Amino acid sequence: MTPQHPTATYRLQLQPDLGFAAAAAAVPYLASLGISHLHLSPVLEAVPGSTHGYDVVDSARVRGELGGEDGLRALARTAHEHGLGLVVDIVPNHMAAAVRHNRQLYKVLRDGPSSPYARWFDIDWQAQDGRVLMPVLAHHIGDELPHFEVDGDVLRYYEHEFPLREGTRTLPLPELLDAQWYRPAWWRLARTELNYRRFFTISDLIAVRVEDPEVFDATHATVLRLLREGVVDGLRIDHPDGLADPGTYLRRLSDATGGRWTVVEKILEDDEQLPAAWPVAGTTGYDALRHIDGLFTDPAGADELLGLFRRFTDVAADRGGQWAATVRRAALRVVTHELATEVDRLTREAVELCALTPELRDHAPWALRTALRELLVRVPVYRPYVAGGVDPETVLTASDAADAKAVFTVPEEARAVDAVRGLALGRHGDGPRHTAFRARFAQTSSALRAKSVEDTAFYRHTPLLSALEVGGCPRSPAVPAGAFHAYCARVQRAWPYTSTVLSTHDTKRSADVRAGIAALTQCPDRWETLLARVTERTAHGGSTSAPDPQLAWAAWQTVAGLGPADPERLQEALLKHAREAGLFTTWTEQNAAYESALRAFVASGPCGPPGDEVLRFMAELAPHVRANILGAALAHLTMPGVPDLYQGTEYEYRALVDPDNRKPASFDVKERGALSEEKAALTRAALRLRKEHPDWFGGAAAYEPLSAEGAAEGHCVAYVRSGRVVVAVTRLSLRLAEAGGWRDTKLRLPEGEWTELLDSERKFSGQARVADLFGRLPVALLVRSEVSAEVGSEVGSEVGSEVGSDVSSDVREERQETG
Repeated sequence: MTPQHPTATYRLQLQPDLGFAAAAAAVPYLASLGISHLHLSPVLEAVPGSTHGYDVVDSARVRGELGGEDGLRALARTAHEHGLGLVVDIVPNHMAAAVRHNRQLYKVLRDGPSSPYARWFDIDWQAQDGRVLMPVLAHHIGDELPHFEVDGDVLRYYEHEFPLREGTRTLPLPELLDAQWYRPAWWRLARTELNYRRFFTISDLIAVRVEDPEVFDATHATVLRLLREGVVDGLRIDHPDGLADPGTYLRRLSDATGGRWTVVEKILEDDEQLPAAWPVAGTTGYDALRHIDGLFTDPAGADELLGLFRRFTDVAADRGGQWAATVRRAALRVVTHELATEVDRLTREAVELCALTPELRDHAPWALRTALRELLVRVPVYRPYVAGGVDPETVLTASDAADAKAVFTVPEEARAVDAVRGLALGRHGDGPRHTAFRARFAQTSSALRAKSVEDTAFYRHTPLLSALEVGGCPRSPAVPAGAFHAYCARVQRAWPYTSTVLSTHDTKRSADVRAGIAALTQCPDRWETLLARVTERTAHGGSTSAPDPQLAWAAWQTVAGLGPADPERLQEALLKHAREAGLFTTWTEQNAAYESALRAFVASGPCGPPGDEVLRFMAELAPHVRANILGAALAHLTMPGVPDLYQGTEYEYRALVDPDNRKPASFDVKERGALSEEKAALTRAALRLRKEHPDWFGGAAAYEPLSAEGAAEGHCVAYVRSGRVVVAVTRLSLRLAEAGGWRDTKLRLPEGEWTELLDSERKFSGQARVADLFGRLPVALLVRSEVSAEVGSEVGSEVGSEVGSDVSSDVREERQETG
């Protein structure tokens, strides 16, 4: 019987090369870590070959390429035999628009709005003459006609298959195309002509209307059955912000699951709170990531790096030099171009609603479109939730409205802003059409925020790459210890079973890469000197110069965090960086000359002799990167919430943005360095502690900050969990060393004797000297001595041996025994 709430989860990125059988073979090893649940990426039928599973094509079937339902059940049995439950990722917002594989969409395109499946998808049948635009053609349709083929009741275009409307198969091709419920079109028309809602700006993913109870029941039947039958024990909900009514959806889901443990992929801005009425355990943990990373970032150094970035790149404020201006410019670009079709639909609906309301009439469509654009770019969060007790004034403020009006030259025309704002906030009616407009405005806001911030601005404003993760706060990347403690106390009080993460399948850089980059905030002057040298070498030392200084800046920081890398690996990551930034090349308008120069620069510079100089520099910082890595890991594993480990991160794990971080997990025995073994030992100790004593960390547990005293007190961050466990980590260790070390700094421990779990022979009480506390490692995990026997001598002795001289043999033997 698995526990109601996980104590720790372990994410496996399933794909054809890592299916259910491979996951089952790894279960004994994963159980030995001390986790309570496996966390599986989506398990329902997806586009063949998909390496992520979010492109679902059939929500009624478990994915055959992974092993089908029989394979999932076998994995669940193996997991349960080892005391582990299963948490699965589900995707309620969208399905793949792959017509040949998505049978519901296939039938909609065959039968049109009369199809029983037409209600499944968010299609605007009023647009495109009542036909669904399918943007799949490589060129204008006139150029592509020779590539169409009628095969019985199927229309083929290369790998695409479309159904033919009844009675049309014998028509001449041009007439046949015009007679369908869909319109095959040049892929570039998606930006302005698409008439179905999609996931962000990805036309290959079509939105699903789970707000319809029948659609909810049909798309969730298999997952709910697996929950009822005990195969699955918990859920992760992908992108609830994309739904028409996330709150209602989550309440319906909670009722259907009987309140099973569920977390949502909700991105919270720095001061934003998860809606309290949502019946979930919390978020997937990006808010925790931001606070942990910030704890190991030096605020003064981050400011210095910002100044250096501006001098090095000489970039304009709105093209990367200043955060708010960069976000605004990116948002205006996205809302005008990539989301043009979404804004057009909102404009049409606003025109219609204004016509129904006497006090809102006489606004020109262009004015309403301008008002929509100017208000959308000013929404400060991913999605405005104006229901459930949220003050509307904090979502679209009067100040926002005044700023939006400034773009109008005629004051009377500027009143369109008030009309749109009122509609978006529910002040001009509450009928079905008004509700639908508010939902669509919120959905568009979410897509705009994602595309303009995390997919554009994060690649332009790059003074500190480690701060550029979903939910991050680039304008203020450092988190003071007091703010970290306040966050932890709030989580323990309000969301004790929320998920917490450091690395995921979506992080742009893994936690250990970010830890290395964050170390640069402690030595920005030395980094500036190094940059000058490597830049000189690439310009005059036989290496190829960077195609632009912003790319060079990102490349050198990437090498600093990642370490030695194959040129192709780094080239692909930086090519994605440049295309996302969209300053010199993009995904849809690729600049071949620029991209060729990028590849040449990466190969001869960051992956050449100048890059070796960066690696030597980082070798000197290795003790301080180690302190960041181990400190972040221990904080993650012991803070309030349920830690979710991404595959392989129990060891040192350095990965870049997808697809680099989505490679199949490998559990083969390999020689690993000392840092890897230290991290693995720390992880195993903390996870086993949580699993053996869930009450010390769960809903009724306590979280209390501890304050050090002395010359270096600011470098020790410590806290107590339920009076039984003391956690202490070293913060900004390079600054600490430069200031003279710990000296007389002491940490007053709670009453009693405390045993170091990582070395059971080390005991402390009273005012412990911090220098002694961190004698072998830059972190400490203490357990009250009178209960230390409960923890198990096996954990203490095993961890002690791994951290000591014989670091790797025990782990290798255990991994060989467990497969």
